[in-house]
Amino acid sequence: MAALSALAQDNRLDVFRLLVQAGPDGMTAGAIAEALDLPPNTLTFHFDRLRMAGLATVRRAGRSMIYAAQFETMNALLGFMTEYCCGGASCLPAAACKPARKRANVPA
Repeated sequence: MAALSALAQDNRLDVFRLLVQAGPDGMTAGAIAEALDLPPNTLTFHFDRLRMAGLATVRRAGRSMIYAAQFETMNALLGFMTEYCCGGASCLPAAACKPARKRANVPA
């Protein structure tokens, strides 16, 4: 499975974790580079691998490239892992992962 191969590299796993935390809105390439202290050319290589594996998408917003996690692929990977690696035992997830919703700023 291409997704497992893509996530087997530490920097790509870190990028993917950050994208999952960012939710459906994603993050700019610059913000990811800064958060993970990775040079842009290295990050581009990792983004390409995640996109080819179906784990991330990219869209242009002005001059910025916005990357986001593909939650459908992530859920399919989790399903594969629980079905084939756990033998359907009690490690099945209770529910599919969903992107976090942004909370409205509500004064306390």
